[in-house]
Amino acid sequence: MPTATPPSRDVALETRVFWERFKKEIAVALLIVLLGVIAFTGYRFYADRRAAAASALLASAKTAQEYQQVILQYGNTPAAADAYLLLAEAQRSEKKFAEANATLETFISKYPQHELVSTARMAMAANLESLGKTDEALAMYQQIASAYPNSFTAPMALLSQVYILKAKNRNDDARRICETVLTQYRTSFWAGEAMQQLRLLKPSSSPGPGPAQAATVPPLLAPPPPAAPPPAPQAPPPPKKP
Repeated sequence: MPTATPPSRDVALETRVFWERFKKEIAVALLIVLLGVIAFTGYRFYADRRAAAASALLASAKTAQEYQQVILQYGNTPAAADAYLLLAEAQRSEKKFAEANATLETFISKYPQHELVSTARMAMAANLESLGKTDEALAMYQQIASAYPNSFTAPMALLSQVYILKAKNRNDDARRICETVLTQYRTSFWAGEAMQQLRLLKPSSSPGPGPAQAATVPPLLAPPPPAAPPPAPQAPPPPKKP
């Protein structure tokens, strides 16, 4: 059975018809894409220039006020994140430990995925120690070691607990932490310090066994007491003189 011949198609004509029909929509779409490319390029250029200016200002900053200026002028830049850490260190050097911890808390809240978050928490714990809040510092060191077990701060956080526990005369707990460092972080720098601390820590003396008590034996089964030795013979009285 013969098949019907398909109608001839003029591609050029169909393209022209399509263009005439949708040329406004195509022109608008192309314009939007072009504007998007220009905007993205402009933003990248602006962001790069801003980041470079922030880095230059941070490099010249030396005081807490100058670090704050970097944060105010160039927030949400990598240099601003570094400025928070440097500001906290400057505040700590001035013994403003509470202010330093407030700065570090702001840094953690603004940059929760920053690679130095665990370092910031370590600094906060050290500031708590300087404020005499050893229990809070100990709890924070424990949180750091638990939350960041694969970070370089984990063995440091463990050893920081050892010094606090020694001051509290909790030597057994301190020994266990040193053994944990030697087991889990044996190749780290802190393993040597853990070994040294372990040598200095003496195990708590356990009470020795008391004197052995004599076994109680029923009277019927007790051996008879040894017989008393016979009395020694008495010397005869001296003869009477006539």
